[in-house]
Amino acid sequence: MTLTAALVFGGATPLAQAESSPFDGYDQQQLVWGPCPFTPTEGTRPAECALVTVPRDWAAPDRGVDLQVAISRVRATGDRLGAVLINPGGPGGQGTSLPGALAALQPALNERYDLVGMDPRGTGQEGGAAPFTCAVPIDRLSQRTDLDARDRSADSIAEHRKAPRAVAEACQSDALTPYITTWQTAHDMELIRRLLGESALNYLGYSYGTWLGAKYASLFPAGAGKMVLDSSVNWQGRLQAAFEAWPPINQRMFDDVFLPWMVRQFPEIVGATPAEAKQTWEQVRVFYAEQDLLAPDTYDGVFTGMGSELRWVFGALILTLGASELHGTELVIPAGLRAELDELGVPVADLTARTAAAAVRAEEDYTHVSGTRYAVACGDQPTRSAAWYKRLSDRQGPVYPLFGWAYGLSEPCGYWSDEPRQTLPTLPAEVAGRVLVVQSEFDPQTGYEQARAAVRAAPGVTLVAVDDSPFHGQYILAGNPCVDGMVNVFLLRNSRPGNAVCPSVPLLGDDEVFPVPGPVGSRPAVLQAQAAPPLTGLRAEVRDRITTINAR
Repeated sequence: MTLTAALVFGGATPLAQAESSPFDGYDQQQLVWGPCPFTPTEGTRPAECALVTVPRDWAAPDRGVDLQVAISRVRATGDRLGAVLINPGGPGGQGTSLPGALAALQPALNERYDLVGMDPRGTGQEGGAAPFTCAVPIDRLSQRTDLDARDRSADSIAEHRKAPRAVAEACQSDALTPYITTWQTAHDMELIRRLLGESALNYLGYSYGTWLGAKYASLFPAGAGKMVLDSSVNWQGRLQAAFEAWPPINQRMFDDVFLPWMVRQFPEIVGATPAEAKQTWEQVRVFYAEQDLLAPDTYDGVFTGMGSELRWVFGALILTLGASELHGTELVIPAGLRAELDELGVPVADLTARTAAAAVRAEEDYTHVSGTRYAVACGDQPTRSAAWYKRLSDRQGPVYPLFGWAYGLSEPCGYWSDEPRQTLPTLPAEVAGRVLVVQSEFDPQTGYEQARAAVRAAPGVTLVAVDDSPFHGQYILAGNPCVDGMVNVFLLRNSRPGNAVCPSVPLLGDDEVFPVPGPVGSRPAVLQAQAAPPLTGLRAEVRDRITTINAR
């Protein structure tokens, strides 16, 4: 083929273009490590921090004002194998304090690897620069305090749609928004790999972090090392599909795992069967609304995305405190569960239905929302319309009432008008052998079916499923010896496990695992359960942080 023909058919590029790289100049900067601005949690290992200068737009590095991305590092304590970059998900989660916590919880990993954290572009610097937020005018939001998505009147639907429309418009009006995407962040990661001097960047990503890690490996396969994708979205498909699946996966976890657990722990308060517990839950929903303590939508939200032990316990307290006050009974917490709550620092004695509801309301703020969350979730790929999401609400509501009525009316991506500037590739076959997915069966934030779909669409990737677990984030965070052992064999001994199923660990207050039929189905290799280490305050805090980061 002649040079002219090659240029016409895209088989070659001019020499000047071939020699240029978007990393030119940026990969010559020197990292200056120093103290981190965040206050470390007690029990974590000390980290050092640095700032990385990145272009606003990797597609045109010479245009616009440069940005800065914060990174952290906890150095390996032993014979070093390399570095593991850690991302907590989001989109929009800060991650520079995470290496110190994970190093303390999994010292075997830190013995062989530097653990590197990152505050991705748009998230500011943990303990320092403020993150990118979208300022939503309060007069654009509904002023009602009794919103209930089960109310399908025209007025109710219009009121529900105010917030997502206002959020989308506020975020899209910011000049930074088009440059806060997974494509851009993946390029930042490649620059970090180069500045660290690593031949390959190993990776541990939770939740949205699985999407980010898979897209990094897809864009820079030569730089991708061993990839652990924990609590996975379908990174071979649509990112938004993970959020659209929240109604079914939350209803499943609520009906099949949470309510039976409530019956085991609080039969005198919620009832002796899951059906009775659900009836009690509905009565308490009305109680909080009639007392003007929680709007029905807000009450439902407490039980949506309960991906951590602390969120699980808080949901239980909202329900039992309300039921106790409604029925005039005393809340008695079983001794075993009470001991675990004391260990976690949950102030049960100081809580009432009113104070617990006030804590829920304090978390609600629609006037300043994470710009990174919506810039990525709505900007990575083409979005669907508000009308499509309204129809989704009509379909999901009757089947998944916990969140099905509300989700389709509350999705800002339905009002997103900007088209993506880049296309994200799928995982190439050459990387599949270096990817391990870890997924719990009843995860209410990233559904098991999402992880399974990604693995099926990427031949060569393997999946470690966690049978019966209802929580988000497994490796290190669950204290599950089977999961930790599987991942450590991969990272420390370079031996990736095949498809396997790990047993869960008992839920709070339980001394055994209560099996629940679910999507894990056939078990290619179910490993024998081992005693889990006690749930520590640090482990619970880190898991709850990751759960909160990945809440919708």
